Parts: sequence; structure tokens; C-alpha cells
Amino acid sequence: MFSKKRAITGIAVATGAALALAGCAGGSEPAGTLDPDEEVTLTLAFWGNDVRAEMYNEAIAAFEEEYPNITVNSTFLDFPSFWERRQTEAAGGNLPDVMQFDYSYLRQYSENGLLLDLDPYLGNVIETDPLPQNILDIGVVGGTTYGIATSTNAWGMYTNPTLLAEVGVEEFAGGTWDDYAAWMAEVTEASGGEVWGGSDYAGRIQNFEIQLRAEGSALFTEDGEPGFDEARLAEFWEDGQEVIASGAVIPAQRLEELFPTSGFGAALTASELTWDNFGAGYLGELGEGYPELGLVAPPITVEGAQDLYLKPSMLHSISANTDHPEAAATLVNFLVNSPQSGEIFGTNRGLPASETALAAAELDPLSQQIADYEASIQDRLGDAPPVPIVGYGTLEEEFRLLGQELGFGTISVEDAVDRFFTEMNVTLSDNS
Repeated sequence: MFSKKRAITGIAVATGAALALAGCAGGSEPAGTLDPDEEVTLTLAFWGNDVRAEMYNEAIAAFEEEYPNITVNSTFLDFPSFWERRQTEAAGGNLPDVMQFDYSYLRQYSENGLLLDLDPYLGNVIETDPLPQNILDIGVVGGTTYGIATSTNAWGMYTNPTLLAEVGVEEFAGGTWDDYAAWMAEVTEASGGEVWGGSDYAGRIQNFEIQLRAEGSALFTEDGEPGFDEARLAEFWEDGQEVIASGAVIPAQRLEELFPTSGFGAALTASELTWDNFGAGYLGELGEGYPELGLVAPPITVEGAQDLYLKPSMLHSISANTDHPEAAATLVNFLVNSPQSGEIFGTNRGLPASETALAAAELDPLSQQIADYEASIQDRLGDAPPVPIVGYGTLEEEFRLLGQELGFGTISVEDAVDRFFTEMNVTLSDNS
């Protein structure tokens, strides 16, 4: 049972149209003035499930033992409801003191004056030695730090070794996107069409992004301008259409029938390009018959390019209107950097970004595999892209939906490109 002091409640929230965000004034305490005798109560919000809630409950108990003058009251929701609640709170100027934060919303909330500038707390309240500079830079918007990454992940390719052994095909040995398409076709053919080599990679904006990065471009620049034109997007989707037409990938209709289980999770595809922290979910879907996963680097667009990057699985941010910024920063530091956080959370929030927390985390075989994978791609890791533009999440979803329609054959590449650029231009216009 949760204590009253650390009540963690799951609340279902439904909201209508998104509420406009209203900026709030910053807190009053300068860095370095935490009074150990002042009784402080902080609110903490995170998304997750009962398992993560128990972990936060344990971490908060350890924090309150170390800082007995600070009480932390926390709430959790599922991911969509979490952001619906935050929008409502933002409109009313009453965001929680400390929030688990998603990268896609960092620019929107920071540029609306809703998040605390963390720079005054870096190096004193929030330890920076355990956090590499490229990790610290992840939370920077417009030259100011608004979030501290709790954990990282990278784009990779999961494979199913058991399934590959059953069909008699070796692991993908690396190579170009054409090599990957040929390997998927080999798997599909070897299985007699009972399973497929993978799914349509052109439906994921991240695959387009790493191709652009390999070419020296980006999805969006720091100024929010697209790093591609209609012709480049059409080329990407046309490549995907060729792979679909070859029969190498699982049909869109079959994926629709499986939803919400993925083709990979249903053991109907031998590979999946995705973030490396999705492995535990796949193992859960696959069940006991498939006890292990392969994890290899995505196909190469340009040899030697730094097309991959570390992305925060999540960050912790502080409300700009907190009454206790020093105490809130102390809590953020504990949740990110403390050995206790590493011991308690392990890799539940992703591979710990802090070297201190990572050293204390007990890595299960999959987590160690992810750590080894991220070490293996060091030569391909470049700087993280600029913090996503406001509305990036909407564009990412539109890209996915258009990819789905392309898979069903209900839209042409030309029309899909036109629709995406129309949506993108509206989003960019709203940001100007």
C-alpha cells in the first residue's frame, strides 16, 4: 500500500480541444539556498504503469530519508492522459513542481515560459560530472537547459534469432538499405511466405531522418526549417513502395489484423527498426518460445557517416512557477544521478544516462545487450538533432499514417508527399 505521504494515483483524464499554454513566472529561490530545516512539499508527475509507480514510490522513500524536510507527493497516468493533464494544468498555471518529460514537448513548453531554467543549478545542486556533455546538451533549447535526461536510447534493428534459425537464414550482416531489402526478401522466401523479413521501413520518420543525417542534412534545423524537399521525401517513399511490391515485408492488412501487437511481437517478421529500449516489450509479446533478441545497427546510407544519435528516453523538468526550485532541483538530481535511482529503476526508464546511476544498476541480459549495442555504434553516433519543433509529434503521426496508406495502396506517393508538406507548412506557419 502506498503511504499517504507518497500517494501515487492513476487518474483517467479526458479533455477536448487542446488548451493554449500560458507562461508562468519563475520561482523565487536562487541556486544554493536550500534550507534543511524548512518543511517543503513537492509534487511529482510521471507517466507509466503500476510497476513504474512502485519504483518511484521506493525512490521517493529513499529521497525523503536523505532529505527529511522534503515531502514528495506523486501522481502517474498513461502517456496520452499525462499530456492532456499537463495541458490543462499549464493553462491554469499550476504544473507540478517536477515532471517526467518527453523530448517532443520540450520546445513547446520551454518556449511558452512554462519550464524552469536549470542552468543555475548545474554543477552544484544537479551534478554534471556523471552526465557526458552530449547528454546534457539534449535538454537545451535556445541555449538554455530545461530538462535533464534520465536515460538514453538509440535507433537500432531488433531481430528474432529463433525465427531466423527456423527458416534457415543468417542474421543480417549489415550493409545498405538495398542489402537490407534483399535480406528481408531472403527471409520471406525461405519461410515459404509464412513469415516476412520485416515491415515497411518507409513508414517510420526515424528511418528517413537517419538517411538525411547521413547525407549531412536533418529533418529540421535549429531554426525549425525542413532539411528536405518534396523530391527527397518522394524518393524515400518510392523506395519503400518497391520493397512492398516485392512481397518482402508483411502486408499492411496483416498488421491491421494483428494490432495492437506488432508483426515482430507476433513472430511474423524477423526484424524491426525501432528504438533500442523497445526490447523488453517485444520479449513480453513474443513469450517463452522466443527467449532472446538480436540487436544490430540499422542499414548504412553513407559509409562513415554519423547518422545515429542518443535520444532521451525521457527527461526530468521543473515547472517555472514552482515555489521551491532548489528543492525541486535536488529531487531531479536524485532521480537522475543517485546510485539509489540506478538500483531501483534499473533500465525501466531506459539505459541510465548518468554514469553513477548506470554503475549501480543491475543490468539483465537484455539491458546489457542494449548497453553493448550503444557502445558498438559509437563511430556512428553524432550530435543529437535540435530539440523537436513544436508540433513534431503531430507530424510524426501524420508520417506514420501516410506510410500506412501507402502500404494499403490507397494513396499515391505524389499525393502523400503533397499531404505531408501541407500539414508541415501549417505546423511551421503556426510556429512562426
